[in-house]
Amino acid sequence: RFLAVLVVATPCPLLIGIPVAIIGSISLAAKRAIIVRDPTILETIDRCRSVIFDKTGTLTYGRPELTGEFPAPGYDADEMLQLIASAEIYSKHPLASAIVSAAQVRGLEVLEVDEISEKPGQGMTAKIQGREIRITSRKQLAKELPDEVHLLPDLAGGLECVVLLDGRYAATFHFRDEPKPDGRDFIKHLGGKHGITHAMILSGDRQSEAEYLGARVGITDARGGRSPEEKLAIVREETALRKTIYVGDGINDAPALMAATVGIAFGQSSDITAKAAGAVIMDSSLRKVDELIHIGRRMRRIALQSTVGGMALSI
Repeated sequence: RFLAVLVVATPCPLLIGIPVAIIGSISLAAKRAIIVRDPTILETIDRCRSVIFDKTGTLTYGRPELTGEFPAPGYDADEMLQLIASAEIYSKHPLASAIVSAAQVRGLEVLEVDEISEKPGQGMTAKIQGREIRITSRKQLAKELPDEVHLLPDLAGGLECVVLLDGRYAATFHFRDEPKPDGRDFIKHLGGKHGITHAMILSGDRQSEAEYLGARVGITDARGGRSPEEKLAIVREETALRKTIYVGDGINDAPALMAATVGIAFGQSSDITAKAAGAVIMDSSLRKVDELIHIGRRMRRIALQSTVGGMALSI
């Protein structure tokens, strides 16, 4: 009853102080290329104790380069590259730009695509000049065509895509996406300055690639080969234990961004990802995540000071 009377008697700190703090924080974030879509994240972000990263485009530059080509016997590497580039030109997958760029450098003409389908976590299927081309993974090939697994090249560091032509294994392409140089310092800073007790990498890429990146940036909990459904389940499990921040940039990350306590999307590559996140960082900088946490902490402090101080002065 006393609290109710206090609020009614001194409404100004609540009606003016808190909204002004929120609006000011949103404006400050916008000036730093951070779009806050859900203002409630400003209140909770500083209290999160776990941070989960998608790999490509967050801890790495998201600009992989083609480093190796391994056509199966009877197939031509340039022909395979031309076919997958013709399909990937319509994709927003991180490897798509690397494939298309490599084809352009070699002067390979983009062919007309008759049909195309890209399901999250399942690769791409396209029909080009009457031929069916599938871009998938080593894991998926082992499930569907176990008798052709022996044709695959040896595992190597980096990313890869496996190509099937008319239902048969045709080629493998290798890529490398380098981690951002400030990644390790950023992870240390989260623990030392923001009380983050657990950091995790969740990736659809191979486990070895996730572990490689984890070793480079100082994250021991690196989980690769995860589908969007598995990412969502892991984020929900982690969020049940402690408040979480999820940082991602792809369409596949949208469910996980919504499930986390605070979802942060990098870049402008997908409207779906941006709508699923509480905040969007326009220039894909890890430093901006730190700035957003500081803005949230400052907002809570100012709002609390305004409320308590205003009530005390009114009394």
